[in-house]
Amino acid sequence: MKLTLRIWRQHGPRTPGRLVDYPVEISPDASFLEMLDVLNERLTREGEEPVAFDHDCREGICGMCSLVIDGTPHGPEKATTTCQLHMRKFSDGETITVEPWRARAFPVVKDLVVDRSAFDTIIRAGGYITAPTGTAPEAHSIPVPKPDADDAFQAAECIGCGACVAACPNGSAMLFTAAKVTHLGLLPQGQPERYSRVVAMLEAHDELGFGGCTNTGECTAACPKEIPQDVIGRLNADFLRAARKHR
Repeated sequence: MKLTLRIWRQHGPRTPGRLVDYPVEISPDASFLEMLDVLNERLTREGEEPVAFDHDCREGICGMCSLVIDGTPHGPEKATTTCQLHMRKFSDGETITVEPWRARAFPVVKDLVVDRSAFDTIIRAGGYITAPTGTAPEAHSIPVPKPDADDAFQAAECIGCGACVAACPNGSAMLFTAAKVTHLGLLPQGQPERYSRVVAMLEAHDELGFGGCTNTGECTAACPKEIPQDVIGRLNADFLRAARKHR
């Protein structure tokens, strides 16, 4: 396949960026990140600076491969991370625009790399439990209703990639925050901090510059793990209960 990559190049957070075109020839069976590897090998041989982009596991687990491809976080294939996207999803001769996440709380570090440490700050605010659990308990020693266990597992699938923020017209991280609140709030071990957790994590969310949620649903549509919008409803319910307890 012969393609043209229109890639965002930016030397640093305080320098202006621009889109630069690069012709590439790649197998349709290659992954999107493998294609960027091939491009960078060529740029290095030619004495040019390679394109900076985030990656780690390349198995759809870590959430590092955060790219906006033709205006869509992680690209055109639903429920797929960038590292799992293959070039056969594109057409020969196509021009593909590749950009970093665009959000106030995710400043560009270089090229396609953004600083997502704001997510770590939200987690530090309340994404933990203080109950002493010791070693891993026997699976059936703590009874949890199956619907709660299923919902908790579903919320726990969030990999913190930030696609929800990139897709949201308000730059909100509510889906991420709600997934973390829901995961712990549904389990017995998470009950002691259930209501203080939601308040602390929402306060951190707002202080970091993320926008407010207006329930447009773009976050769920872009999420590679298909975290449902229901988790936001659970977060809101817990927040209202926390407000009543405080009064």
